[in-house]
Amino acid sequence: MSGEIILETRDLTKEFAGFVAVNGVNLKVERGTIHALIGPNGAGKTTCFNLLTKFLTPTRGQIFYKGRDITAMQPADVARLGVVRSFQISAVFPHLTVLENVRVALQRKRGGSFDFWRSRSILNEFNDRALSLIDDVGLSGFAGVPAVELPYGRKRALEIATTLALDPDMLLLDEPTAGMGHEDIDRISALIKKVSADRTTLMVEHNLSVVSDLSHTITVLTRGRILAEGDYATVSSNPDVREAYMGTGHA
Repeated sequence: MSGEIILETRDLTKEFAGFVAVNGVNLKVERGTIHALIGPNGAGKTTCFNLLTKFLTPTRGQIFYKGRDITAMQPADVARLGVVRSFQISAVFPHLTVLENVRVALQRKRGGSFDFWRSRSILNEFNDRALSLIDDVGLSGFAGVPAVELPYGRKRALEIATTLALDPDMLLLDEPTAGMGHEDIDRISALIKKVSADRTTLMVEHNLSVVSDLSHTITVLTRGRILAEGDYATVSSNPDVREAYMGTGHA
């Protein structure tokens, strides 16, 4: 952890027809950390995530990445800067194999789509890198399996592999363990810790055991505002957090 701020928001606000979903959020994410965004249902977490990845336009406020104002940038341009989001709903090509899915993502990073006209050496380069990523996320035995046939937790691992193929400096994970059983949660948690070793990760996550195990910093949202921030011990002992969040049993 360097102490350097890689992502920052200033007075980030989003209103929908008079309803304020995100209200004056000032968020600072340090480079090299895993930073969790938590809060009760309706707290504004997903809206905040959508603002950061430019799928929503803020009503007011600014977003900075590596000191650069990205508030007015388009999602694809932000992704090219190195901020890449993995979606809550698994976003892979169901009828392509694991290897083909990762290779498509690698080709996208290169700037092409299906580069059928490229030389065999370049295609082999995609294959080698794709197989390495597949191994990194624990799917080495599934390279030839169509994505649609993967168990749910393995599909999420594939999604992380396709995200990593874009070589992000900052990884945004939207509820990475949602809908998983204990075994899959443990596997994906270990994967997040592994892939975050050399990058920054910001995640929305419901599972408090995952949050406590992985996060260096936790920001608690409620009613669109930041209620508390700090490590798990700090936020879990905060009486306002316990009242607004911990006692609800939800994130």
